[in-house]
Amino acid sequence: MVQLPPSCLVLALVLGAADLILCTGKTKQPHKTLPPLFLCALIMPPPLQGINRCVARNFGHDSVVCECNSTYCDGVGPVSLPPLGQFSTYLSSRAGSRMEPGRGQVQVNSSGAGVRLTLAPYQKYQRIRGFGGAMTDAAAINILSLSAGAQEQLLRQYFSEEGIGYSVVRVPVASCDFSTRLYTYADTPGDYELKNFTLAPEDVNMKVSCPHADTEARPPPRVPSSSPASSSAFQIPLLLRAQALSPRPLSLLGSAWSAPAWLKTNGALVGKGSLKGQPGGKEHKTWAQYYIRFLEEYAKFNLTFWALTTGNEPSAGEMTNYSFQALGFTPEEQRDWVALDLGPALRSSSHPHTHVLTLDDNRLLLPHWAKVVLGDVHAARYIHGVAVHWYLDSLVPAEASLGATHRLYPEYYLFGTEACAGWSPLDRGVKLGSWDRAEQYAHDILEDLNHYVVGWTDWNLALDQTGGPNWVKNFVDSPVIVDAERDVFYKQPSFYGVAHFRWPRVLLYMSFLNRRRSLLFFILRSLRMTSVCSKFLWEGSQRVGVSASGKTPLEFAAFVRPDGSVALVVLNRSSSAIQFEVWDPAVGYLPCTAPAHSLLTVAWNTH
Repeated sequence: MVQLPPSCLVLALVLGAADLILCTGKTKQPHKTLPPLFLCALIMPPPLQGINRCVARNFGHDSVVCECNSTYCDGVGPVSLPPLGQFSTYLSSRAGSRMEPGRGQVQVNSSGAGVRLTLAPYQKYQRIRGFGGAMTDAAAINILSLSAGAQEQLLRQYFSEEGIGYSVVRVPVASCDFSTRLYTYADTPGDYELKNFTLAPEDVNMKVSCPHADTEARPPPRVPSSSPASSSAFQIPLLLRAQALSPRPLSLLGSAWSAPAWLKTNGALVGKGSLKGQPGGKEHKTWAQYYIRFLEEYAKFNLTFWALTTGNEPSAGEMTNYSFQALGFTPEEQRDWVALDLGPALRSSSHPHTHVLTLDDNRLLLPHWAKVVLGDVHAARYIHGVAVHWYLDSLVPAEASLGATHRLYPEYYLFGTEACAGWSPLDRGVKLGSWDRAEQYAHDILEDLNHYVVGWTDWNLALDQTGGPNWVKNFVDSPVIVDAERDVFYKQPSFYGVAHFRWPRVLLYMSFLNRRRSLLFFILRSLRMTSVCSKFLWEGSQRVGVSASGKTPLEFAAFVRPDGSVALVVLNRSSSAIQFEVWDPAVGYLPCTAPAHSLLTVAWNTH
């Protein structure tokens, strides 16, 4: 039996007259009134020793993975910020720490640390839209290769309140290289009206309907009788399972790799090829309607897309002998296709509010691509943002690409739509336990966020131990690697590289029957109670200014969250521990240490 502190018993007496609303994100959902003692248990900060520890396994690289199975997975659980005057820290490191929690005391005077990070909350920048990963065919295959219990654990790690709270899921529109075969949704030549358009088995049986669903864990969703899944009464849609675990609606993002071969100049899904004809012609209009039909078919399963990109890596389709699916566009061609075909088709469809993101390619194409597309008023009116990939980032500085694009077109947001480790020929495939790759992730996210990017999307949510399946053997790494034979999955260091930025929020709010019960606020403040808060960044968090007192190897970014608390993420890629202090004029000095090769999140209340 849990022993409740006296302050909690006092609070319980007061709360008997209050209504409780459990609120996730910005959407308030009323729940049944909770018993006061249970409410108190929710509000009281959880003990630090109550976390699930990582089951570490070493595969011979520079760090460890955390092994999870159908009954156990590591996790911090709900995070509660301490009262004013204290701060929380969460540490992951090459030495083996994984989201290790800690507490510190805010100081009135400086500690004299060699490095001071000064917060400037009056310097306000972009607001965060979300973080996520891609539900490719390969990811779905690997998730479904596990038992029902292990599937649930894996999905919880990504989408639930105890996980890292992904809110964005990128979905390939038909096949990509991380499929087991080549296919589109309209492979009948000459079908310009798309009468034979149909989702593939990969959509229906994996992304939308899952054959290994845990039917006892949650009831199957309702699907239309005309849908392909209606014949399988116990199939549970994989994306809907993720949605059911999420405290907020998932933002689905669709990206197409190739148009059907009969619409293309090369008559094939792979290699160098673009759409036949000219923008405004029947091929271009059919390709625009293809997107609309995709949205309509997924809508039959109650899956609505937040955004579409104009096509994955259009520069790839301009390369001779490109090895997998691609559709070439020059920026001028993409501009005209959006203005004449995609934009009008989407605006007149049943999904007129779906966002359109241009580029969906490497940032080295910026700002030129943005100048061509967004510089045209006819195309720009249909565009909401610019999608960027992380490959070849070392060839162009972030300031010269991302920063320049933001300054030219500040009304259009920048969004990271693809990143993965193990793609380079010099460092290929899966490396179980690679801390270096976690640092690559954290560095890229910090660099992006410090240059106006509002969200970041990883590539495959899960892969097997070879980095696939991939029909062209383009094997890469993933934050989650599945060992189906042992019915386990491994959370890579890169998983925690994202976790330090992304964790869901759970807030408790009180609604009172009348204003006289405002006495409760006074009692809550007197008891110095804190609400159960998010682990770090959620939608609406705003980047604010932070600067170092001198040259330092530390990389960092600071954010004010919607509740007014602050989160600071610090990356130390050096081989030495670095002592530093954070100076927040609103609260004081926060003395901290970033161990060698570590990622640290510091969070505190300001009022």
